[in-house]
Amino acid sequence: MAKLRKMLGKLDNPDIIALMRLIETQSQQTLSRWAIEYTAEKCLPIFERQLPKDTRPSDAIHSCRAYLNGESKLSQVKPFLKAAGQAARDADGFPAAQAAARAIGTACAVVQNPPGALGFVFYCAAAVAYDHAGTDQTQDIYDRLAEEEIAAILHSLQTAAIPDEPNPVKIDWNC
Repeated sequence: MAKLRKMLGKLDNPDIIALMRLIETQSQQTLSRWAIEYTAEKCLPIFERQLPKDTRPSDAIHSCRAYLNGESKLSQVKPFLKAAGQAARDADGFPAAQAAARAIGTACAVVQNPPGALGFVFYCAAAVAYDHAGTDQTQDIYDRLAEEEIAAILHSLQTAAIPDEPNPVKIDWNC
């Protein structure tokens, strides 16, 4: 098996560029809800199929939802974010689950770090590609699957986006 990349996708992909521009028009709350719900739907099942006893990514999602609903404080969320990151490190040997946990952790961290709204996309693309195709395919196959997932993610944000959002995030992409 060739060494698999942690993330899939390219910054010059037109869908990534469109995502960046759309992210810049949305509030942190909108981005957080979107990223968390997207990874809950797409990445959490991948992780749970491979590591069903590990609840850390799921716990992070639930904790962030509670925070966004005003039921907890950010300080209460941070340990769950850290645990989701550790779940990804502990998933070594399970590339799809590891990428899924990274996507979930990054998506959940949007509550404190808005650029994660783009960062999770690359991990999610890897999780979906490795889950769909296994771990013994060519890079071209993974890249094609990643591009398809990135297009789906863009469509998802286009659907979730709020027109003329009054408090858009301010992001310096550094990329």
